[in-house]
Amino acid sequence: MTWAVRFLGVTKVYPPDVVAVAAVSADVREGEIHAFVGENGAGKSTLMKVLAGEVMPDAGSVEVDGRVVSYRSARDAMADGIGLVHQEILLVPQLRVWENVVLGVEPLRTGVLGLGRVATDAARDAVKSTIAASGMHLDPDSMVSDLSVAARQKVEICKLLHRDVRVLLLDEPTAVLTPQEVPVLFDELRRLRNSGRTICLVSHRLDEVLALSDRVTVMRQGRAVATRNASASSPAELARLMVERDVVLRAPRSRSSSPRGTAVLELEGLSVARTATMTALGPIDLRVHAGEIVGVAGVEGNGQTELVAAVLGLVATSDGSTRVVGEDVADRSTRHRRRAIAFVASDRRTQGSAPLASLIDNATMTNHRLLRAFTGRRGRVLRYSYARSFTARILSEFDVVAHSVGQAIGTLSGGNQQKVILGRELSADRPIIVLDQPTRGLDVGSIEYVHGRILALRERGRAVLLVSADLSELLQLSDRILVLHRGRITLEVAAADATVDALGRAMLQGRSAEPVVP
Repeated sequence: MTWAVRFLGVTKVYPPDVVAVAAVSADVREGEIHAFVGENGAGKSTLMKVLAGEVMPDAGSVEVDGRVVSYRSARDAMADGIGLVHQEILLVPQLRVWENVVLGVEPLRTGVLGLGRVATDAARDAVKSTIAASGMHLDPDSMVSDLSVAARQKVEICKLLHRDVRVLLLDEPTAVLTPQEVPVLFDELRRLRNSGRTICLVSHRLDEVLALSDRVTVMRQGRAVATRNASASSPAELARLMVERDVVLRAPRSRSSSPRGTAVLELEGLSVARTATMTALGPIDLRVHAGEIVGVAGVEGNGQTELVAAVLGLVATSDGSTRVVGEDVADRSTRHRRRAIAFVASDRRTQGSAPLASLIDNATMTNHRLLRAFTGRRGRVLRYSYARSFTARILSEFDVVAHSVGQAIGTLSGGNQQKVILGRELSADRPIIVLDQPTRGLDVGSIEYVHGRILALRERGRAVLLVSADLSELLQLSDRILVLHRGRITLEVAAADATVDALGRAMLQGRSAEPVVP
């Protein structure tokens, strides 16, 4: 057996005493797709960062091709054939595909007259060869800003292949892809494996893990607890190994038996301008009723961000009206709207939290302005004891892995940061809840819990606007589903009548259909 990578007792501890990885030993075979799964904070991403040279281990060792290695940087790892594709795509939108691929390793013109200038023709030809060999079907001359998310991900992979990376590390590669794009990516990854590359995959989507991988290593609380052949395992078994209990992997798609309540969020002819002559969103007509979950689907960049921002008052609208619980809020501030609207932002680091602030500060923000319990009758002085107990309750109820309530939220794993934000917003009793990618990056146990909370909100008569890239999530939770394409609603359908295929086609092609209102 030839091992491409071996982890031998790898340990990583973050100050003061947070054990991210605890004596992990695992083997990755040459020419296989090996998945790493586990709860948020289980150590998967930290282990990959150790291999990629982004994090130095405190104990143990890593072997690559039978050699003990100790990379000091990602550049060192890449020079030795190891490369990581992060979940957040790190490309320059204003450059072309070939320019992004060669960025940092550009071939230079030779001779006295070269003067250190890039040999553009040679660089472009080399990238064309890389694309052809990988089978990625990319146009080297396309602007990255014009590419779909799936195509941008292919460019990231081509960057690594251009640097002759033999071991590719992929972090949540399907998180923002449509159902039609996932099989295409999987076929290309299989081709890379069949050509001799080794792929390590981190993902929370267990069905996809089993469909793509050869073997799966399960991590729990920083330790590798089991490795299974994908062909002999199941999502239920992997979930049980991850959380040490049986997990309901599909929330029941029950519907409210009572008549739909009054409309508490009403958008009429709402538009958001991109430029003086271009519209980013609209016109949109949308109503969300009490006791109803309305799901919003769409390929990233088709108006979802503008829709959420317009509802919250974060962007100016160019036309139309917005009514919240019967009140026209067109001229009201975001703070005023937040008295009625709970909000979970898709970008947890820049909109949903303050990474350098403590968990207490992050759990308290916004609530201290809107909930009297935080400041008492006069509303001037923060009741720190209440803020502390409120934060501790969130950590307990949402199973957040944290050292203390005073820990900076930015030191937590991405999934645990999301749990804190969800806890802060869902603990407030507001009539409208706007959820933008609420379970992105969460493990199966946390998703099960969050789905239960969302369904409970509907049963309590709350109106929920749910934006998600996960069509299965929308189908499980929503009463109605809308598809946005180029800023317009091109499909409105009762969730009970929707299919993944129909939604995916509408997302990619803007295929219209007669609205079906429940």
